[in-house]
Amino acid sequence: MTRLILVLGDQLSAGLSALAEADPNTDCVVMAEVAAEAEYVPHHPKKIALVLAAMRKFAEQLRRAGWRVAYSRLDDPDTGGSVAAELLRRAGETGATEVLVTTPGEWRLIGQLRELPLKVTLLPDRRFIASRRDFEDWAKGRSQLRMEWFYRDMRRKTGLLMEGNQPAGGSWNYDAENRKRPPSGHQFPAPMQFATDSVTAEVLDLVASRFDASFGTLRPFWFATDRVQALQALDHFITEALPLFGDYQDAMLTGERFLYHSVLSVYLNLGLLEPLEVCRAAEQAWRHGHAPLNAVEGFIRQIIGWREFVRGIYFLEGAGYTASNALGHQRDLPAFYWGGETRMTCIREAVSQTRDEAYAHHIQRLMITGNFALLAGVDPQQVHEWYLAVYADAFEWVEAPNTIGMSQFADGGIVASKPYVSSGAYINRMSDHCKTCAYDVKAKTGDRACPFNLLYWSFLDRHRDRFASNPRMGNMYRTWERMDPDQCRTILSDADTLLARLDGGDIV
Repeated sequence: MTRLILVLGDQLSAGLSALAEADPNTDCVVMAEVAAEAEYVPHHPKKIALVLAAMRKFAEQLRRAGWRVAYSRLDDPDTGGSVAAELLRRAGETGATEVLVTTPGEWRLIGQLRELPLKVTLLPDRRFIASRRDFEDWAKGRSQLRMEWFYRDMRRKTGLLMEGNQPAGGSWNYDAENRKRPPSGHQFPAPMQFATDSVTAEVLDLVASRFDASFGTLRPFWFATDRVQALQALDHFITEALPLFGDYQDAMLTGERFLYHSVLSVYLNLGLLEPLEVCRAAEQAWRHGHAPLNAVEGFIRQIIGWREFVRGIYFLEGAGYTASNALGHQRDLPAFYWGGETRMTCIREAVSQTRDEAYAHHIQRLMITGNFALLAGVDPQQVHEWYLAVYADAFEWVEAPNTIGMSQFADGGIVASKPYVSSGAYINRMSDHCKTCAYDVKAKTGDRACPFNLLYWSFLDRHRDRFASNPRMGNMYRTWERMDPDQCRTILSDADTLLARLDGGDIV
């Protein structure tokens, strides 16, 4: 009997468990470009184009390897509107009654597959270092789930940057060395960029015609769209950027969109690269003396630490996690997140980069766009949907815990031990944005006061009952309590005025 082997757009890996369990002589691979997946949030056109082009190339790779592939294109009038509809259509064509699929990375899709009137077998996704069961076992009985402790176990499990039972260099974490600002005039290597081939060109035309009203610039398009290109992008990063990645990974500079960041998360999350091969390439660069330990450790931690940890959290917490709103925030997402005008240079830089590249690095996401949304009390569901929509590497299993937990503290502290909030001082320390801003980063009150300054103290005052006893926030509250009471009242009044202007649609 023929079985249907569903391969999703972020499962473009030859070693996928669903393919490993299938028989190319009898089974049929189903791949489908469907409206429901392109439109359930308003995805960036570059993201849609990336996924569709990579899917089409992977399908051809499977055909060359001897698989029978039933591929549905978005512009084919016979294509159903959803993955479920396409599976039912292919089942009718082939007579198949069973579906094999590597478990999707979204509860939304898992639920749809479970409701099908077919036998659906959800197989574990073996492309990760920690299985869902591994993470559940690690989390069991712990009062707090902290990435640092999980990360150390992943180092021990993989042997990455280990010398016997001890971490290389004697420390697990070299973050303290990774907070430098680049010197003036420093030249940065760009990520490897790829010319548009015929497959990608056809996809770009389709996306341009169908998603022309979506937020985001489609062209120029330079992402890798197959494994060969992704491996070239990996080699380029290891050679050109990894040596100084650590030093400047938290920096932000006006007009510099990539600095030393790899942009490899895009290819990892599609399945074009494997996490261990990426980490081992970085480790080899350190062992051969090409890159320093602080750079390599910081890079590897992002992959086997954060990436694996947030996936574990996503599945551990279940389908309701994205609805979390522990702080009760309800404000609508400001229009400047979708390209509306703002006087804040840091926001304008992060959003315009996001619009043009479908990419921003982790500090831009956490300490600029995420920080502002948290300080302003924006509804975390709207923040979550924005991040999911606008970034090419955003799939819910990785995006939701980073947004709901790390960025917005909406899960009440499951991911983070404290909210990641800061005044303008942090932004000024890690960027050059404040030099050209309409606001004064040193002003605490008045019309020219940096909005991050006003909203920072307003946030702390508003949530005093929850956070004043947090040992990591004691200094913040002690500083607030030492301020002159009249100044405190002025700050809170100015913050209320700012938020009222924001709610009224004024340019902030």
